[in-house]
Amino acid sequence: MDLPALRKSILENTRLSFARSGGKGGQNVNKVSTKVHAELPFDLIKGLSEQELGAARLKLDSIINKDGCISISVDDERDQALNRGIAFSRLEGKIIQAARISPRRKKTKPSRAAKERRLKAKKLRSEIKSNRAGSHGIPF
Repeated sequence: MDLPALRKSILENTRLSFARSGGKGGQNVNKVSTKVHAELPFDLIKGLSEQELGAARLKLDSIINKDGCISISVDDERDQALNRGIAFSRLEGKIIQAARISPRRKKTKPSRAAKERRLKAKKLRSEIKSNRAGSHGIPF
């Protein structure tokens, strides 16, 4: 993963549109377009290997629209510039997280000592329960 190339492609290829945002802000909400809607065409993402792109496409399938764009809307802040920065960082975070390929799990077996400890604990617990039933005469 080439992070600088990824960031550059996100900044260059993301289409931004702005709208009025609901929520806090009083009368200012009705006249200032602070909500940011960001769309990034998935095919224009650079800085990922073919394998990473395949993994990202698979994991981001639910947020890729019919035009092949990743869409995000941000209206967290009252300031358009802050929302724009949040939108870019969320896009980057989603792509990086989706492109991460986890290593294959290596199968392991419990050691002999671990097996013995487990069996010893089971035997002890069994004895405790059998002693409990024997003292009252009522088997549980």
